[in-house]
Amino acid sequence: MFFTCILVFSNCEDTHSKKNKQNTLKNTSTTKDTTTTENIRIVKEIEHTNSQEVDEEPFKLTNKNLRKFMVTYGKENPETRVRIKTRLGTIEIELYKETELHRANFIYLVKQKYFDETFFYRVAKGFVIQGGNSDRQQMANKRFEIGEYTIPQEPIKGLKHVRGAVALSKQWVDNPSNRSTPYEFFIVVSKKGAHHLDGEHTIFGKVIKGMNVADKISNVPVDGSEWPKENIFIKAEVIK
Repeated sequence: MFFTCILVFSNCEDTHSKKNKQNTLKNTSTTKDTTTTENIRIVKEIEHTNSQEVDEEPFKLTNKNLRKFMVTYGKENPETRVRIKTRLGTIEIELYKETELHRANFIYLVKQKYFDETFFYRVAKGFVIQGGNSDRQQMANKRFEIGEYTIPQEPIKGLKHVRGAVALSKQWVDNPSNRSTPYEFFIVVSKKGAHHLDGEHTIFGKVIKGMNVADKISNVPVDGSEWPKENIFIKAEVIK
């Protein structure tokens, strides 16, 4: 009888132990499977996010998206006055609302701090001073970030290249529609104007203050390519 109880007790204990062990293994297996599944899900989400980040390139302006972007940007940024600071003084420019794309483009570049990496790099004495370019790598980097594009001509009837007129430059080769280059602008300093340019460029603004500064810039020493011997840095800001 004593041995029978021991045997029964022993058998009961073994059975209970096995059940506990089986349940523990089962629970451990379930937990492991759940953890593994969760880890896989998290890894896949991270990979998907990283993939999206790699695939999504930063926005750049092109001829294709230019009009839509500038029309929207122009409505959200209606300013028409810009101040250009140089070591020789300050020039203030009023932009024409009628040249919708050119105005928006100029305001956009000012707010992107593009011009702060540039000079008045060309001085054609008694004719024009031209800004918006430089030999600095920062300028090249900024152009790359903003995009490669040109702007369709926006002529205002009766508007001519008189003294103080502000226009964008253009490519003279393979440009039958006279599209403007977006980055480089010029100011007419000739007292007689530059009427041979009428119809060739989009005039999008005028100097309202600081023509005496433009004249000072027009008289600085230059090299054989009309580049000032001492750089004339630009700092541009939107006034209103």
